[in-house]
Amino acid sequence: MSSTALPADAAPQRRVRFRARGFVVIRNRAASWIAFALLLLLWEAAVRENVVSDLFLPAPSAVLQALWGLILDGTLWQNLRASLVRLAVGWTTGTIAGVLAGFLIGISSLGRAVGIPVISAIFPIPKIALLPLFILWLGIGETSKITVIGLGVFFPTAIATFSAIDAVPRGLIRMAQSFDLPWYEILRKIVFPAALPGILAGFRITASVALLLLVSAEMIGAQYGIGAFVLTEGQLMQIDALLAGVCVLSVLGLLIGAVLSQLEKRLLHWR
Repeated sequence: MSSTALPADAAPQRRVRFRARGFVVIRNRAASWIAFALLLLLWEAAVRENVVSDLFLPAPSAVLQALWGLILDGTLWQNLRASLVRLAVGWTTGTIAGVLAGFLIGISSLGRAVGIPVISAIFPIPKIALLPLFILWLGIGETSKITVIGLGVFFPTAIATFSAIDAVPRGLIRMAQSFDLPWYEILRKIVFPAALPGILAGFRITASVALLLLVSAEMIGAQYGIGAFVLTEGQLMQIDALLAGVCVLSVLGLLIGAVLSQLEKRLLHWR
């Protein structure tokens, strides 16, 4: 009875660890909160030990106390309400116009021939630099600020939309055309769902752009608003109140990000 001998240099077999996770991100919220708490503790200790002067960088406890005072006397809500109205109207208007323009550029040869050169020429211009012109045209009121925000949101949204449409596999569109599916059904059932992840990713960018333009516009020409409040407190050297306003802006950005995440979960549940 013969047996097959293994080569002398043959390596022993071993089990290979399963690694096909597809780059799945494992969330670790505990590590995030711990790192944030350590940063605040380090900041507080540095101020209390006079490593950092509280004249230029107040302790987190002082910032929290200033924020609580702003809540109690109604100053925070008065400024936050003005900012939220401008942000909501400007971002919504710019987003709707940008999505429509992006679709027109993405599906129409004429729209692409006209739209891309115009966007390429105007998009690099800092939109806040146009605020004095809009104030001259539209007045110092809310319209000029909302226009700046909407214009700043419009161009990134349009670019994200037609770029997402360009990324749709053409094989899917040709297959639908071979089955004589109407063009509007192709847009609704194939193009829009396939382009939606790219469009929603653009929303995250434009939300940050809108927040930046909001603060800049309020610093230039507004009586109320978080940007105007931060500018006023900085001029008065009230650094604790200034940082309280900055914290409000940070929380506002986090809330917008959380809302967009929930929107992605609902619209992209099929992924």
